[in-house]
Amino acid sequence: MDPAQSPTAYVVDDDEAIRTLWRWLMESNGIAVRTYATAMEFIEGYDPDTPGCLVLDLRLPGMSGLELQEYLKKKGVEIPIVFVTAHGDVATAVTALKGGAVDFIEKPFSYRRVLSIIEKAFQRDAENRDRRARHLRTAGRIAMLTERERAVLQRVIEGKQNKVIAGELDISVKTVEFHRSKLMEKMRVDSVAELVQLTLGFSLMESPEPDR
Repeated sequence: MDPAQSPTAYVVDDDEAIRTLWRWLMESNGIAVRTYATAMEFIEGYDPDTPGCLVLDLRLPGMSGLELQEYLKKKGVEIPIVFVTAHGDVATAVTALKGGAVDFIEKPFSYRRVLSIIEKAFQRDAENRDRRARHLRTAGRIAMLTERERAVLQRVIEGKQNKVIAGELDISVKTVEFHRSKLMEKMRVDSVAELVQLTLGFSLMESPEPDR
């Protein structure tokens, strides 16, 4: 990985001594780290384009850790969160994990375990970023399709044969084959199976009067 894109551990804790401890722990293990005293400081300083994870204290002045988790979710920010607290309980841990947290650690903790969890959070972030990048690439390819190609695509992924598609769209089978060939080329796939996998989760809008 390019050093400029190495993941960063963002630590939010209102205790300066704890922030210093986190900085030492991360830096001594070759992990980039940024620390903040409050949730608002993190919100103002966080760069979504930088990969990483959020190490978040549960109890903070102002916006709490759980409130920050909810705020980020509403903003569509998918940074993986590791909660760390000295005041944990089962109900709070369940709330945090249901909200998508990677883990919930109680102080005092094992440094080795924490580092393992941080690595797991970095891996989740990398997977999330890869998924979003694939989604954007697919969206870009779909945007290149004509309205007619989208109409054919929708029916292809529904498993319909060319003859059926031709009847539904009132065009010839040869025309269906032409559009099918073009859309496969634009989507950069070699099989219907690839096409179905690539378009999962996408809504393929058709024009009421598509071009022929």
